[in-house]
This record gives sequence, C-alpha cells and structure tokens, in this order.
Amino acid sequence: MRLIKEFKEFAMKGNVVDLAVAVIIGTAFGKIVTSLVADIIMPPIGVMMGGVNFTDLKINLNQTVTLNYGNFLQVVVDFVIIALAIFFMVKVMARLKKKEIAEAKKETPLKEELLLTEIRDLLKSGK
Repeated sequence: MRLIKEFKEFAMKGNVVDLAVAVIIGTAFGKIVTSLVADIIMPPIGVMMGGVNFTDLKINLNQTVTLNYGNFLQVVVDFVIIALAIFFMVKVMARLKKKEIAEAKKETPLKEELLLTEIRDLLKSGK
C-alpha cells in the first residue's frame, strides 16, 4: 500500500506532469514535421533531382541484401528539419520569456526603491 502512495506522490509532482505533457506534444509535433518533410518538402526535391524518391535509393549487395541508403537520407533530412523547428521555437520562447522578465522588473519596485520613496516623501513633508 505504501508503494502505491509513493508512486501517486511521484506521479502527481509538477515535473512529472510537465514531462508527460511535453512528450505528448513532442510526439504530435514530430508527426506534423514528418508529414511536412515527406508530403511537402521531399516531393519537389525529388522532382528537381529527376523524379527520384529518396526512400527508393538503394544498392543491391546481392540478390537478397540491399543497402537502403535512401531511407537513411530521408531520416537525416527529417532530423535536420525537426532540429531547426525546435531551435526556432526555443529561440522565440526565450525571447518571450526575456520580455516577460523585463516587464515584471519594470512593474515591481524593489524594497530599496520603496524605502527611498518613503524617505523622500517624509523629507518633503517636513516630519
């Protein structure tokens, strides 16, 4: 019974839930990017290369064994595009976070500023 309680506490921690959400969103994002690459980017590239479908590129080593380097090229292109998309997404998020922090600093006066303002006001009033 204690093990179940410990697992429940672990599973309900914010980090675990955040990680689960990130994995789910990442999986969906990966499917979107895979479709982008396979259905939109690669067909024009194949046409420009003379109608070549990358996944069909292979070298026959013998009658039963092939070296499917086209699949490897496809996966590399997928990876590069996913990495670029994630890079730009993280860059935009960092910029937004930086703006948010800067705005929060402008809105929240420091304790020292509050004390100095109070002292100034007291000096002005002559007390």
